[in-house]
Amino acid sequence: MIDHLSVGIANLDRTRTFYDAVMGALGYARLRDVEDAVAYGRDEPVLWLVLAPHPVQPDPESGLHLCFKADDRASIDAFHRAALAAGGTDNGPPGLRPQYSANYYAAFAIDPDGYRVEAVCYI
Repeated sequence: MIDHLSVGIANLDRTRTFYDAVMGALGYARLRDVEDAVAYGRDEPVLWLVLAPHPVQPDPESGLHLCFKADDRASIDAFHRAALAAGGTDNGPPGLRPQYSANYYAAFAIDPDGYRVEAVCYI
């Protein structure tokens, strides 16, 4: 349904450091690195992080967050560790979230720009 998603960011170096770490933990790679953007995916760029003069201001009450598919629980645990080590903030440790479904295993963080990110698997 969605070909790609672009998100405006304020600092490309900081963003690259954070997303290289968390996407790598999930088995994704930086597939594009241009003057004002980086893009991540497995086979093709899906998430574009683009320098913007006026990035959307994060609002924890907006409901907006980015959720990434993980292959297994170990990848989610690694995602959470990588997020915190790369300048992110904890927004929910790895674990089951039975309020979503019996096998919904996820972790949550806030990236350096203040956007909420999640990794999930259904194992």
